[in-house]
Amino acid sequence: MGELTAGQKAPAFDMPTDGDGRVSLADLKGKIVVLYFYPKDSTPGCTNEAIDFSALSDDFEAAGAVVVGVSRDSVKRHDNFKAKNDLKVVLGADLDGKVTEDYGVWVEKSLYGRKYMGIQRATFLIDSQGLIQKLWPKVKVKGHAAEVLEAVRSLSD
Repeated sequence: MGELTAGQKAPAFDMPTDGDGRVSLADLKGKIVVLYFYPKDSTPGCTNEAIDFSALSDDFEAAGAVVVGVSRDSVKRHDNFKAKNDLKVVLGADLDGKVTEDYGVWVEKSLYGRKYMGIQRATFLIDSQGLIQKLWPKVKVKGHAAEVLEAVRSLSD
């Protein structure tokens, strides 16, 4: 996974979100940020992951964290995805691919022997000072949101 490691400064980002919003690391300074990358809106694993993070959104908020999901889908797709699944997380649209590249999650993948570029499912826990505290490369969806919540709570203790 790229060159990013715990203790490093998180790469800055600024991108459009669902609901015609914007999200940037600078605007979130002082908050804990859970930045999770996922391949595509409305696919089974990505939907389950977004629903799991949404189910715990009040807990993340209580711990002082903001959860931001990122894919290269358009804002319109994000709006549909969010409405259809009653999601409570911010969805960033990395339209030009800069954020996924900066975080090292735009990788070569392989499906049935065919190679293609895509987003590796990964999560970054960024503290209130903008430093990466923990990262999860190659995330397995089941139980992941709860594991991230525990890590957030340990930061805010």
